[in-house]
Amino acid sequence: QVQLAESGGGLVQAGGSLRLSCAASGRTFSDYVMGWFRQAPGKEREFVAAISRYGGSTYYTDSVKGRFTISRTNAKNTVYLQMDTLKPEDTAVYYCAAHRPSAGWETASDEYDYWGQGTQVTVSS
Repeated sequence: QVQLAESGGGLVQAGGSLRLSCAASGRTFSDYVMGWFRQAPGKEREFVAAISRYGGSTYYTDSVKGRFTISRTNAKNTVYLQMDTLKPEDTAVYYCAAHRPSAGWETASDEYDYWGQGTQVTVSS
């Protein structure tokens, strides 16, 4: 089992920045590919970004490329999501998730094995 706990959400004005953190406990953190998802009210949960086990590779959905950066520090069992130039449409509950390595990047939520409880991000216009 892997337990995940997000933090760092909040209210920010459009154009601002937030940094989300996700602390993991349980199994060996570096065994897992880590991802961030988000879910806006009335919408399905969507993939945001993922990072490989040792941080050498990353993958983003098109809408956040150039604005968001995913990173991880395995010594601290933590994955981060730096969000810059935030837009009102980024408003959502953000979740971190973990899955065992696979052949390619997983963007479907049902491919992830473990989930945090989520943290709210609200971007005002």
